[in-house]
Amino acid sequence: MNANVISLDGLKVASRDDLTKAIESKGCESSSCGSSDAPEDMDPSTWQKVKDHPCYSEEAHHYFARMHVAVAPACNIQCNYCNRKYDCANESRPGVVSERLTPDQAARKVIAVANEIPQLSVLGIAGPGDSAYDWRKTKETFKQVQAQLPDIKLCLSTNGLALPDHVDELLDMNIDHVTLTINMIDPEIGTKIYPWIFWEKKRRTGLEAAQILHERQMQSLDMLHERGILVKVNSVMIPGINDEHLLEVNREVKKRGAFLHNIMPLISAPEHGTVFGLEGQRGPTAAELKKLQDACAGGANLMKHCRQCRADAVGLLGEDRGQEFTMDLVPEEVTYDPSKREAYRDWVAEERGERRAAAETAKAETQAAVNPDAEAMLIAVATKGGGRINQHFGHATEFQIFEVDNDGVRFVTHRRCDNYCVGGYGEEDKLELVIKTLEGISTILCAKIGDCPREDLEKAGIEAIQDYAYEYIETAVSAVYRARNGLPAEEAEIA
Repeated sequence: MNANVISLDGLKVASRDDLTKAIESKGCESSSCGSSDAPEDMDPSTWQKVKDHPCYSEEAHHYFARMHVAVAPACNIQCNYCNRKYDCANESRPGVVSERLTPDQAARKVIAVANEIPQLSVLGIAGPGDSAYDWRKTKETFKQVQAQLPDIKLCLSTNGLALPDHVDELLDMNIDHVTLTINMIDPEIGTKIYPWIFWEKKRRTGLEAAQILHERQMQSLDMLHERGILVKVNSVMIPGINDEHLLEVNREVKKRGAFLHNIMPLISAPEHGTVFGLEGQRGPTAAELKKLQDACAGGANLMKHCRQCRADAVGLLGEDRGQEFTMDLVPEEVTYDPSKREAYRDWVAEERGERRAAAETAKAETQAAVNPDAEAMLIAVATKGGGRINQHFGHATEFQIFEVDNDGVRFVTHRRCDNYCVGGYGEEDKLELVIKTLEGISTILCAKIGDCPREDLEKAGIEAIQDYAYEYIETAVSAVYRARNGLPAEEAEIA
């Protein structure tokens, strides 16, 4: 274990001094350390936009947190997969919030979160309605936040119907990230997803509605790309409706300049109260989602680390601390202190550089010891962030899934599960759910695991390994792969 690792438990960092000592002990004095270098396939200007954005960079999501503020409740379309619930703390999916905020409340809350969560790098508005349709509240919120926290990245999520009317305002507000939901480019398919839209003061239905929505979405994508605003396209995969069609969507959004394409599984439990849920429309399996993602190879770059966040999410992707910052807990008067965030960014700069170097070493060692008979492996990892194996198996609410073969290690997806540990004790039914979640996975890496769950996992054909606790994920995954296939398994130097 690297003795200089800063604990990311609960996204809490004790103080600036703790961070500064860690930074100084590792010889890093500024954010110009290793991770400031852009990847070979990305120009430096784009890298500067995405390097600290957890949604636009898979690497960044290990280190940086996002925050959504629920200031835009009005929506101009109805989706069969959406039910915007309020006062709901127990569901983790888009459109759900515990409380709606005014722009003034939102700005105060952002400062409070930034003071407590130094990992915070992005403020997004994702509803719970549509941020471009409820534009006055969206714009006022961004204006207030930008005036007080100029280093926070601003981004918004929209269905695109109202967006063309506001694109130039985005430039004036220095917003260079937009998420645009596009579920179809064929209006006939759109009729199965959208019952109605509200356009030019009139509710429209059927093919007319889908055609208008499609045209406005394509116009939005073109306008954003022309102005240099990065676009992440979200698409909901709905088996039997648009699953095969999303291949065409992927090709089209790439042609129009989308930076990322995020294909998300439909969430359709009946208790959510959506049209699809009540009709029994199922979501895709993990295997079906991966098959579609694999089929999109060569098209638009895919985002595979999305967590389908609530409209009031706070924290790292996959971890939500929103209930710690409800308005009754936010002070009436807050003053922003940037010191923790500044120190954290400095620390991350070197940590990312070291992890990148370790991953490259692991890749080189794997490629140098190629076994032509070795088969690719999927390995689950319990992690709290930082790109390390640093979570107890029983505390995991999700697992990150990495694929490894003779070409190296790649993040492919995540799988959510219920928290197995409750008050320090395991519940058998929840362990069964975890095992079901890990279907198709033969190995899990975690910081620690008890004897009983380890034995139950072994009975299910899953080996739990805790020998690589607190090491970099890529290094450990590569070592396991080489050991399984009779290849040299010496661990790369980590610290």
